[in-house]
Formats: sequence, structure tokens, C-alpha cells
Amino acid sequence: MTMTDQLEAIDDATAYRHKIDDTLARFSKAHDEMNAEEAKRRERRDRLASRPAALLEQTRTALQRVVSSEPPVPAVSAADPNEKASQTRLQEKKERHNHRSIMIARITAAVVAALVFLGTGGVWGYQTFLDSQFIQVAALDENSSDINNAAAQGGDENFLMVGSDSRADASDEEGIGSAGSVPGARSDTVMIAHIPADRHNVVMTSFPRDLEIARPDCQSWDPNTKQYTDKTSPGAKYAKLNTAFAAGGPQCVTKVIQKITGLKINHFVAIDFDGFKAMVDAVQGVTVHTDTPIIDSVLGSVVPQAGDVVLTGDQALNFVRARHVKGDPTSDYGRIKRQQEFIGALLKKVMSKEVMLSVSKISGFVTGFAKATSGDNIDVNQLLTLAESMRGLDAGKISFLTVPTTGTANTRGNEVLVTSKADNLFQALINNGPLPDPNAPAAPNDPTSQTTSKTTSNTSTSSGSSKSSSAKKSSSSSNSAP
Repeated sequence: MTMTDQLEAIDDATAYRHKIDDTLARFSKAHDEMNAEEAKRRERRDRLASRPAALLEQTRTALQRVVSSEPPVPAVSAADPNEKASQTRLQEKKERHNHRSIMIARITAAVVAALVFLGTGGVWGYQTFLDSQFIQVAALDENSSDINNAAAQGGDENFLMVGSDSRADASDEEGIGSAGSVPGARSDTVMIAHIPADRHNVVMTSFPRDLEIARPDCQSWDPNTKQYTDKTSPGAKYAKLNTAFAAGGPQCVTKVIQKITGLKINHFVAIDFDGFKAMVDAVQGVTVHTDTPIIDSVLGSVVPQAGDVVLTGDQALNFVRARHVKGDPTSDYGRIKRQQEFIGALLKKVMSKEVMLSVSKISGFVTGFAKATSGDNIDVNQLLTLAESMRGLDAGKISFLTVPTTGTANTRGNEVLVTSKADNLFQALINNGPLPDPNAPAAPNDPTSQTTSKTTSNTSTSSGSSKSSSAKKSSSSSNSAP
């Protein structure tokens, strides 16, 4: 019979009792650790609560002093009781003016104190609230073998932005269809915002939604719940880019884009139709310039007149979605150009004093964006970093590009990537070097060079003005609504 370290014989009953004692000891330890953690949390809450309370009391005291302050009474000489009566009307007016100036200065100081209180006690809580509104999804794979020279990309920020045509929260009355009439979700817009570590420039690269890709096997995605399922969506040797998001959601489209670009995608953002409209309406419209009216054979009259036009949320959505515009034979490329122009105009409006100094406008914009956005490694601070990076640069430092394609649809109705030119473009971004000439010929050994009649590589500054045109493409449509 074995003995314990207390020289106690171990039989079945003793072993069972020891097992119970050990379990109770573990529970007791866990309970003590939980109590300690709760005490720390209470201490942090009390500390955060006491600071705003102290500032509020200081502000209240300052306001009380302002309200109770009396104007200084001019000294009257005892030797000359008639001195005040002899003051001129001009002197009395001057005294009243000085008193008002003093009161205004005191009230201003009190208001500033109140704003300081709100800034320290309120902004932290509000930002936490907004961050909680973002729907967090799994999208990133920063250790992917498709990433090219990850060391050279240290400090770079690459935002993969997807505009989804999901109608999950829409109704038929909104005129965009509902989840019942247009099920699923495809990526109407796919764009990368590349911000190098030195923050000296920003490059926004768009991808045609009909770009031909080899879609890998992906975990299935439910756009209504914004969650992955336990099923697998089979890959396809030839598919349109916009099917990647429909089949496998954020993870699938990130895989495809990292495979094409070699960029390390470290932020993912997807926004649906409702969120887009809410953002535009929150800032009371966005001004765009059109040289001609925009009439779409499917959506109707999008912009009925040329010139500077302020677009509402509904109009803006049609402006960036229209792909059957009369007089525009390029379909997707014309739409990409409008999307780029609108993004530049929207950023300009959001970062303007008109919006930034309006609590209601900036709050409505961020709230509308957050509620309709799903993302990975994204929050309010990171979005402000993106916006501030673009705001602080002059027009020449912000480039809007379209990934180089042949400009002519193949027999499957898909756009074909000019791989040698695409490789040169993304290698320049990875190395933070000069952008290649979009009009340079493709490499002789590029398999697409033999069929290339004209390469599409629309490059523009933040104003969205095109520097090159694209060839006419096939009118075949993809598997999504316009």
C-alpha cells in the first residue's frame, strides 16, 4: 500500500477525498483570480468615472462664477460726490462695452471648459460605442505564401475595400431590390488603398468586377448573417472576380487579391448599399462634376444635367453603380472612373470644415458607415488614419489606377489581366518605387501580349480625371444586378 507525504495510507476513499480537495482548491484559486480581476476592473471604472465628474464639477463652478459675477463698481471720490454725475455719455458707453467684453470672455472660457469635459469624458465612450458597431469578420491572412517580400512591406498599410451589392437590410421600396428579390452578395467594387510607411503618397487601385480569376476553394459565406458556414464553395478555373465575395466572402476575395498583387493586405472593409447611402445623406450630399448627363438604360436618369451636381444618397448609389450608360461603350471602366471620382469627392466633403465642425454630420457619417460595415482589423482610428493620409497630400500625391487589362473581353465575357504590367505595378508598390508607365508595352513573353489590342490602365489624380482611355468591351453581363 502506498503512502502520502503525510504518511497516510492511500486507499480508494482517501484518493477520492484528495481528488475532491484538489478540485475545491482549483475552484478556490480561480474564484480568487476572478475576484482580483473584478477589483481591477472596478478600480479602472471608478478612475474613469471620477475624472469626468471632477471636470464636470470644475466646469459647473466656473459657470457659477460667470453667472454670479458682478461688474466692477467704479470708485467714487468722497471728496467729489458729483464726479460720477459729470461723466460723459461716451465714458458710460465705453464702460458698458468693456463689461460686455469681460462677460463674453468669461462665458467663452466656461464653454471651452465644458468642451474639455466632453472631450475627455465623452469622446472615449463614443468612440468605443462606434467601434462596437463594426461587424467583425475573419478576412486577413497576413502569413500567406502569396505575399511577395513581406519584409519590404513593413509599415505599409493596405486597405482592401469591397463594395457589396448585398440587400440584406434593404426593402423593395428603396428601389435597389431586397434580399428576397436579389439574393446573395457580390463585390460591385474592389479597390486597394496602398499607404506606404513614409505616408508620402497614396495609390488607390481598382479591379474590374468582371476580371477573370482562378477562384480557389473557399469556406462558404452567408451574406445575411455575415458569417461563414460549415460548407465549402468549390473553386473554378475561370470565374469573374465578383463571384469570390459571393462564394466565400471576405476571406475568399482577400485570397484572390493577395494572389494577384503579392501585397500584404492588413485591413479589410466591406460596405453594403444601405451604409453607402447613409454616409452620403449624413453629410448632406456630395458634389460631383459631369461633362454630360448620365442616363443609364437600366437605372434611368442618374444625373439629368451636366456641370456640378450635389448627389443625395440614392443618386450617389446609382452614380457609382451605373454600368449601362448611354454614350459609354466601356461599361465597367466608365463605372470605375465614376467610382474613383466619387470617392475623391466624398473624402473632400467629409474632411471639410463644414462636416468636421458639425457634430451631427460627422456623427451621422461614422455611425452610418459603422452600422453597414463588416471588416477585419478596422476601427474608427484606422479609418481616420486612411482619411487623414489622403487629406494631407496634394492632388499630385494621390493616384487612382485601374489594374492593367487587355481592355477587351474574352470569349467567356471576362476581362483579362495583363500579367507582366500588373506585376510591374504591384512590385513598384511593394518597393515604394515610381509607378510604371501605363502606356508601356507588355513584356514579349506575357501570354496576354499576343491578344492585347489596347491595355486599360486608367490613371488619375484625386480629381479623377482620366489620363488614358479603354477599349470597348463585350456587353456580356455578370451574374449580378447592375
